[in-house]
Amino acid sequence: MRKMAITGFGFVLVMILVLAVLFYVNFRTVVVSGPSMEPTFKNGDRLLASRAYWLIGPVQKKDIVVVKPEGSPSYVIKRVAYMPGETVDYQNIPDNWPLTNGPYKVPEGKVYLLGDNWANSEDSRKYGPVSESAILGKIVVLPTMWQVALKVVLATAAAFFVALYVLERLRAARRSSSGSTA
Repeated sequence: MRKMAITGFGFVLVMILVLAVLFYVNFRTVVVSGPSMEPTFKNGDRLLASRAYWLIGPVQKKDIVVVKPEGSPSYVIKRVAYMPGETVDYQNIPDNWPLTNGPYKVPEGKVYLLGDNWANSEDSRKYGPVSESAILGKIVVLPTMWQVALKVVLATAAAFFVALYVLERLRAARRSSSGSTA
């Protein structure tokens, strides 16, 4: 019977596979569509959202979330303005809520979402509070963070290749000097 040993390279490949599966299951990229979250996000920005609340923490007030509202064919990206049980201020109450009913409270199990660009946003003022189960994920990486991460990766790769080049030149110099003294 043949024995198999896991080499360091094999271990690294297994870890990469595990990380890829974890990333695929817990994260998704979303694209901003429209001006409702300006100036925070612009149309076409790519964001990373996660539903791995065990890793990033539960949804809280002021978090930016990706939601698929009831009856909507696509997802929306909005900021959590009010949590369940909180009273919504009068300027942000749902359009269909009569002022004579008094203050509007967010029902349990729902969150109240607003776009950062209030004047140009279809949000909970139009379609009401959204069920917490409709939240597809929390935004965890902002566009500027992608750019910084990419620059760090590129700089690290460049430093690695420069170091390899320098080491190879030192080895070549050492080999040529040891060959000329013999």
